[in-house]
Amino acid sequence: MNLKHAISALFSVFLFFSFHMAQAQQMGIFNNHQDIGDVKSEGSAEYNEEQQVYTLTGSGTNMWFGSDEFQYAWKAIQGDFILRARVEFVGEGEDPHRKIGWIVRNNLASDSPHVNATVHGDGLTSLQYRRQKGADTEEVTSTSEAPDVIQLERRGNLYIMSTAKFGEPFTSIEVEMDLRNEVFAGIYISAHNPDAVETAIFKNVRISYPAPEDLVPYTDYLGSRLEIMNVETGERKVLMTSGHSIQAPNWTRSGKLIYNSNGWLYNYDLETEKISMLNTGFAIDNNNDHVLSADENKIAISHHNPEDDGNSSIYYLPIDGSDQPVKVTKDGVGASYAHGWSPNGQSILFTGDRNGQYDIYQVDVESGKETQLTNTETLDDGSEFSRDGRHIYFNSNRTGAMQIWRMNADGSEQTQLTTDKFNDWFPHVSPDQEQLIFISFPEEIDSGDHPFYKRCLLRTMPIKGGEPKVVGYIYGGQGTINVPSWSPDGKYVAFVTNSDF
Repeated sequence: MNLKHAISALFSVFLFFSFHMAQAQQMGIFNNHQDIGDVKSEGSAEYNEEQQVYTLTGSGTNMWFGSDEFQYAWKAIQGDFILRARVEFVGEGEDPHRKIGWIVRNNLASDSPHVNATVHGDGLTSLQYRRQKGADTEEVTSTSEAPDVIQLERRGNLYIMSTAKFGEPFTSIEVEMDLRNEVFAGIYISAHNPDAVETAIFKNVRISYPAPEDLVPYTDYLGSRLEIMNVETGERKVLMTSGHSIQAPNWTRSGKLIYNSNGWLYNYDLETEKISMLNTGFAIDNNNDHVLSADENKIAISHHNPEDDGNSSIYYLPIDGSDQPVKVTKDGVGASYAHGWSPNGQSILFTGDRNGQYDIYQVDVESGKETQLTNTETLDDGSEFSRDGRHIYFNSNRTGAMQIWRMNADGSEQTQLTTDKFNDWFPHVSPDQEQLIFISFPEEIDSGDHPFYKRCLLRTMPIKGGEPKVVGYIYGGQGTINVPSWSPDGKYVAFVTNSDF
């Protein structure tokens, strides 16, 4: 073998071992894990791929003064980001000041500048930071006590820590810090006792890259995660990740999720994890307003009809697809967006642009006859029948904020159900008719706007009204949960979150 061939062979061996070492260290969404600092006991990190749960075990003297000691699962990232996880310690612990959370660092040295969103064993919650290499750690203390949801967000040089006990809205604190654009970000645990070893569990771990400020809605899109969530526990699982914009999953009794992307409809098979197109014939410019009939033999779609100046019109077709969808709404009357199908299958609820305003209408599937159910100069949207057909739930901003409302099936007795600071959209009735789930936008969002790519909440409430409960802390918005997406047994919902992958 000549020198050239020998060097080439050695280089190939180097690449092989480097690649497989990197693969061995990869853990879920993180690039690697390791102990930082001179810990007395070696830490560990495990990832349960089926449950998408991380378990960290670590020692360490402290996360304070001029250096840190902890077990770290990290990812190298750049730019703005949102880090979020559900966290819990395992066991009583040796020291009340043991710590878990998210940390962002310039490097992997123990004295690196950093920002650290931390929860202590005794419930103390604080945003800690080291401005210079080897400098003493500083902190801002939160009023939040013993939260189990931790979020750390970077917007330029601003770092925002948001925390909550599951079920409640976030409490936020912030600090300005000049870290590198290229940083290490990840979850960690420190025992605060060199002789102790502590363990913590991290669920619903997400790293999201938000939309840039110059993103043009409906022209520029972020990628998507198709997720399902146990509504009672809030535990979530990512089914698939796509660089495309996917939106609005319906959950069928046959074990499929039907979602739209780029005008087409797709099936995601929950058992095989395979994706197939749903044949909608000529209707290939569909938006995220589609709904299943009660018997699930048909699906109503909202297709932008080129014969009606591109306005959205309502059609229906068999659930398995068809070359010839049947048109329901008429041309020349204004845009129509399907939202609910009556339990008897005879009519479809929709939001209609009629006479210069958007109201809720009911259309007879066979005759196309429309009946107006609401009449306000503001926006009424997101209508859905209760399972018994007696009531219709919808959202309206007639009082200044977008809120959840209920009315009788004939449009009478319109009653407001939510009254807090959030802007609530798209109430969906659980199969047992006991509760609603809906998406809540922050109060600074215009009440008539249902935008893409915002920091939102998924909330539930009793169907007759009451205090809403947060079940999902998400980055999403338009397309997240536009359509009914409860699982047939009422335990789960499907939805979409977003990130610039």
